[in-house]
Amino acid sequence: MNIKNWLNKKIEPVKIHYEDENAVQIISKQLVSLLPKQNRPIVFICIGTDRSTGDSLGPLVGTLLEEKQLSSFHVLGTLDDPVHAVNLQEKLHKVHSTFDNPFIIGIDACLGRLKSIGCIQINLGPVKPGAGVQKDLPPVGDAHLTGIVNVSGFMEFFVLQNTRLNLVMKMAKIISRGILEASYLYPVKKSFYPLELKERQQLP
Repeated sequence: MNIKNWLNKKIEPVKIHYEDENAVQIISKQLVSLLPKQNRPIVFICIGTDRSTGDSLGPLVGTLLEEKQLSSFHVLGTLDDPVHAVNLQEKLHKVHSTFDNPFIIGIDACLGRLKSIGCIQINLGPVKPGAGVQKDLPPVGDAHLTGIVNVSGFMEFFVLQNTRLNLVMKMAKIISRGILEASYLYPVKKSFYPLELKERQQLP
């Protein structure tokens, strides 16, 4: 598939509950279907903070992925070094200054309908972090993966802070397993270098 066809291809959004027995396989296949086939750095930006239980989905996923040392993907945003509202702009700048034309997947927790709690959504287009709690933050990603951790509509900060860690951890494990499986299926390996390393290699 050439670049023009990839840009024009139709990707249907996926919404799957983390308890679905095929959740890991569905997540991995959807991710591989939306990733570019040309050699671009694939960067997962896992957004959130462990200061709020519901908002810890992103850094939990990032931490689980970091432990796996993925061969195909780069990961930003962990419990040890989170990407959150205060440093988001700085982290985005770092990604774009470090990698040559990166394809970014934003991962974040979100709020939704009661019947959708526990569902994982994947589609092309950026994630809008902070939208559920009325924060004005830059959109993140060429694609996004979000997990609905609690109900929206009232006292969103309180709801996020009082979300069960058990639910968030279970969702994070399923998401990270799906991404790990996608790394095995994705045909383009992490053979590229950050910009500064490329520049060094070109020096006489």
